[in-house]
Amino acid sequence: MYIYQIMSNSFGYLDIILLGMIAGFIILRLRSILGRKTGHESKVYPNFAEKKFSIPQQDKNPVKQNFEILEGKDKKEFLRGAEIAYESILTSFANGDLIKLKALLSPKMFSNFSEAIKTRNKENIKSEFTFIGVKESSVEKYEKVKDNLFATVKFVAEVISVKKDKENKIIEGNPDKIKFVSDSWKFTKNINQKSPNWYLSEIIN
Repeated sequence: MYIYQIMSNSFGYLDIILLGMIAGFIILRLRSILGRKTGHESKVYPNFAEKKFSIPQQDKNPVKQNFEILEGKDKKEFLRGAEIAYESILTSFANGDLIKLKALLSPKMFSNFSEAIKTRNKENIKSEFTFIGVKESSVEKYEKVKDNLFATVKFVAEVISVKKDKENKIIEGNPDKIKFVSDSWKFTKNINQKSPNWYLSEIIN
């Protein structure tokens, strides 16, 4: 009986030691796989786009733009915007979209475009227009006059343009032919205005 008790106690101690070794082994494996938290890990914000981060004071000083010239990055960005405006104006005019035109034209040009659309509608002329793309664009002239900037841009583009009468007969253009068009447009903006937008102010023949 005494020997049995000793053996039972021995097996009990062995079970505890064995379980402890297994637990230690599992902990070591988990630490090797998951790594240890050191307190220096970067925080991940699920909605990081909504977080506002402070900017050092010295980086807040705005860089004063030189309006006397149009070169480098400013010129590339301007031409990219001018090409988008060129396509939008031509397409909006063909569709008779006065709302879009008003946002892209100077007051005088908007009045001219509006009258042309009214005349076209009065004569029941339909305009079908497909803009293929700008092949080339370049700044022909840039100048600053007091607080106003003027930039003349030459566009070479591919389009399909057709005009039809009230009986749906073609009176101008070819729906199956892509044609090249070349235009020189003058854009303007006032440097004192909060809006950064340029507006078409003149179409140069």
